[in-house]
Amino acid sequence: MTQRIIVGITGASGIALGVRALELLRAAQVETHLVMSRSAELTLHYEMEMSSAEVKALASEVHAVKNIGASIASGSFITEGMLIAPCSIRSLSEIASGVTSTLLSRAADVVLKERRRLVLMVRETPLHLGHLRSMTQVTEMGAIIAPPVPAFYNRPDSIDAMVTQSVGRALDLFGLHSEAVSRWQGE
Repeated sequence: MTQRIIVGITGASGIALGVRALELLRAAQVETHLVMSRSAELTLHYEMEMSSAEVKALASEVHAVKNIGASIASGSFITEGMLIAPCSIRSLSEIASGVTSTLLSRAADVVLKERRRLVLMVRETPLHLGHLRSMTQVTEMGAIIAPPVPAFYNRPDSIDAMVTQSVGRALDLFGLHSEAVSRWQGE
């Protein structure tokens, strides 16, 4: 079976994270199923020189955020799991509560109930207690919180390098190890 990962992109700042995930997964020949929130489409306009159509063209398949009848809304549709990059606090909170209002949060809920890997690249700072409680809740449910915190040991020379390193490390959590990631080799 082909490896298959759902990629969710929300409206939190950091759309480049989701775009880079799609690029790295395509290079690894992983089948991707993309779902973008409406806010993500708006944020894309402010943060990148790409159109929504260009981002969607990076995915193997695109699902409308309101299409709760999509393949990724069912546990019988086999995937390795789901990466949400970036993950807004709103999406995190929906997932934590189990009250899903879109395909994005429904797909994440399905991944959790099927005990598959859910990685959330949460983009918010500072955090209040409600945010931290939601993070604790989804962690207790089986998700992994992986904020895009840049590593500096590899001496990144650009934002692009930091994005690639953060996304590559998130993909490591699915057992997908990109050559684009700088690995610590010890002293």
